[in-house]
Amino acid sequence: MTLLLLALRRLAASVPTLLMILAGLFLLLQLAPGDTVDALMAQMGGGDPATAAQLRRHYGLDLTAAAQLGRYLWRLVHLDLGESAIYGKPVATVIAERLPVTLLLMGSALTLSFAGGVALGIVAARRLDRWPDTLISTLGLVFYATPSFWFGLMGIVLFSIRLGWLPAGGFEEVGSGLAGLSRALDVARHLVLPALTLALVFLATYLRIMRAAMLEVMGLDFVRTARAKGLGETGIVIRHALRNALLPMVTLVGLQAGTMLGGSVVVESVFALPGLGRLAYESVVQRDLNTLLGIVFVSALLVVAVNFAVDLVYGWLDPRISAGSRA
Repeated sequence: MTLLLLALRRLAASVPTLLMILAGLFLLLQLAPGDTVDALMAQMGGGDPATAAQLRRHYGLDLTAAAQLGRYLWRLVHLDLGESAIYGKPVATVIAERLPVTLLLMGSALTLSFAGGVALGIVAARRLDRWPDTLISTLGLVFYATPSFWFGLMGIVLFSIRLGWLPAGGFEEVGSGLAGLSRALDVARHLVLPALTLALVFLATYLRIMRAAMLEVMGLDFVRTARAKGLGETGIVIRHALRNALLPMVTLVGLQAGTMLGGSVVVESVFALPGLGRLAYESVVQRDLNTLLGIVFVSALLVVAVNFAVDLVYGWLDPRISAGSRA
C-alpha cells in the first residue's frame, strides 16, 4: 500500500508538467507561419478572404493566443479534445482509431529490446573480454550508431523485395476480410519489420546497461558469499544477481518511453503504419492544431502511465524503496 501511495504521489506531481508541455507547445506553434485555415484553403485550391475569416471565427482562430489556450485548457478539463479541422471528426475519435497501432508497435519493440538486452547483457558479462563480449558490444555500438530509418529501408529491401518473406508496409492486408486468429497473425506478420526496426536502437542501449549492471552486481559481497557456499554460476545469476541488475534497466524503460514514442514517428512513416506517429506528422504538415495537441496529451498520458508502472515494478524489485518512503 505504501508503494502504491508513493507511485500515486509521483503521478499527481506529473499533472503540472503535462499542463506546461501543452501550454509550451501551443505557444510555440503560434510562432509558426500559417494556421489551420491556411492549410484548408490550400487543399481547396484557394478561396476569398471572407471565407477565410468565417472559418477562423468558426475554429476560434480570430481570438488571441492566450484566449485560445484558455479555451483549449477549459475543454481539456471536461475531457474534450476538440474537433479535427482536417479530418472533420472529434480529435478523440481520430486518435482512438490510430492509438492501437502505436501501442502494438511500442509494446512489441519494447518487449524485443528489453528481453534481448537482458539476455545479451548477461552473456556479455559472463564472457567478459572474450569473443562473445566483443561481438555483442560491437553489434550494440553498430545498432546505436545507425539511424532507425536505414534499418527499416534495408529490411524492406532484403526481406520484402529480395526474399519476399514479409510485407513492405501497412498494418494488415487491405480487403482480405480476415478475422479472429487469422487477422491477428496477419497483423503480427506486418509488425515484424517495424518492431525490429524500432527495437534495434533501444536494444543497443539496454544490452550495454545490463552488461555494466551485471558486472557491478557480480562483484558484490552477497554474490561472493553465494559462490563460496558452492552455488552454481547459473543459480547465482538467476536467483541473486538478476533481480538487482534489473533495477537500472527498469529505470531506463521509464526514461525512454517518450523517446520510443518519438522514434515511432520515423518507423510509422517508413512502413506506412496508421499510428499516432504518422498522424502527428500529418497534423504538423496540415497545421491541425487540435489534433496535434491531442496527440501530445495522449502521448504524455502514455509516458506517465509507463512511469507509474515502472515505479511499482521498481519498488517490487527493491523493497528498500517502500521502506524509505515509510521512514
